[in-house]
Amino acid sequence: MPETIHAQLAADIAANGGVVMLVGAPDTGKTTLAHQIMTEGVKAGRSIAYVDADVGQSTVGPPTCVGLRWINKAEDLDDLAKADDLRFVGSTSPERLVLQQVLATATLVDVGRRTADLVVIDTTGAVSGVVGQTLKYHKMELCRPELVVALQRGTEMEPIIGMLRRFFAGRVETVPVHPEVSAVSPDERSTRRQKGFAHAFEDPLERWRVRPTVFAPTISAGLDFARLDGMLVGVQDGDGRCLGLGALEYDEGVLRVITNCGEGMQGLRLGSLKVDLKDHRVQRVNLREVMFGLDR
Repeated sequence: MPETIHAQLAADIAANGGVVMLVGAPDTGKTTLAHQIMTEGVKAGRSIAYVDADVGQSTVGPPTCVGLRWINKAEDLDDLAKADDLRFVGSTSPERLVLQQVLATATLVDVGRRTADLVVIDTTGAVSGVVGQTLKYHKMELCRPELVVALQRGTEMEPIIGMLRRFFAGRVETVPVHPEVSAVSPDERSTRRQKGFAHAFEDPLERWRVRPTVFAPTISAGLDFARLDGMLVGVQDGDGRCLGLGALEYDEGVLRVITNCGEGMQGLRLGSLKVDLKDHRVQRVNLREVMFGLDR
């Protein structure tokens, strides 16, 4: 029965078009259902925008970014990793970065809505507590999907489902988790993220000398730049887009960014992670503490 439910739902969404947002806890099959919907959409001749807002387990683009991929033919579904547009969030978790996460997602949904007749939004597994509910509330508010599909085991999604139905006009449907969806261990998730960062920092890497004025948020010229060594940054063009990732390096009194996407770079957005380019492991940091010595 669940297989029939998912297949029928995917076909119905593809037939109707519009904007659909998929929500659910980790390991509930959001990305699997997104792929199924897009497969049906291609069959139906839809122009599709896939907005991947799962910044921790990214399918489109590198971790820490919301990515958009245009889908116009079946072959496009075999190459989802390459983003057609990116927005930098700066963390693999929405905690403390709800604003950045929501705005990045809403911006790319608007980009997709202008061109595609089917927009599929894949979201993070943050669905519980204040952070999870706040994140989904504001994504609903700014992305304005006609349909929300909540994948759940038991009644785990009922608080969010009730909230979205109470405050918004968009239709909310619940479906059970597909029987073939299996749990992914924390170690597997960590390995996937490492591979994502490794891909983002593939050769050829270049080192670009940077000034304090190129950053957002702006940093003081009096800051000890050694505190920025290893910081993850989003490499930005002059139109709000993220070109890719970079890592700051401070050596012998010179601050540089290491990146493979320096062409067209106009500025750097500071993230809330430090990345080790030897093994591509990341460490969460408090950006306020790094810049000002404050942790509050």
